[in-house]
Amino acid sequence: MKEAMTMCGRFTLTASPEALQEEFGILFPEIKANYNIAPSQDVLSIVGHKEGLKAGFLKWGLVPSWAKDKKIGYKMINARAETIDEKPAFRQLLKRRRCLIVADSFYEWKRENGQKKPYRITVGGGDPFTFAGLWDCWRMNGEEIVSCTIITTEPNQMMSELHDRMPVLLEEGNREAWVGQSIDDKDLLKSILQPYDSEKMSAYEVSTLVNNPRNNGEELIAAL
Repeated sequence: MKEAMTMCGRFTLTASPEALQEEFGILFPEIKANYNIAPSQDVLSIVGHKEGLKAGFLKWGLVPSWAKDKKIGYKMINARAETIDEKPAFRQLLKRRRCLIVADSFYEWKRENGQKKPYRITVGGGDPFTFAGLWDCWRMNGEEIVSCTIITTEPNQMMSELHDRMPVLLEEGNREAWVGQSIDDKDLLKSILQPYDSEKMSAYEVSTLVNNPRNNGEELIAAL
């Protein structure tokens, strides 16, 4: 199975910069509510620097620095936690280029009676959270792309009803470890990439309007 097909493939971020600052303790740029974030879009992310954590935007769909063709990013929206230290595109990034991708829900499609029905998954009461990710910088012929991928893992009990994979959501303590500049032990880093607690998550069915990334409004997150 290709990395791009594992999941996660869509998510939302509707919180204000002020709410994000309160949650994560750093300054955030101005953003517009996005109810249907899709691959190839710029996603709000947090990376570690010598001065501390910094928020900015990365293009979703990893283009490795060594890639000959930037279109490879369409196939690399996700990375499997189990093999992240083995794949050439991710192995070095695990040591030096880790990031957090900010969201407040994500979508998954459940196969039922030959159809794929979309569900929205939230944490707590719809609180902001972060996916574990990796980033890289690609340059060629004067063009630069700073991009990222979202890491996935095996599903928890709740997510197993929807899909055989889930994105890695990081608890507050693990966020700092994931983007910390002082940690490069691959085994320690991989140990962080675990399924999130089912009891802290909820899911409900939403409209198939979310299937089209051109649709982007509050109606996408309304429960059916």
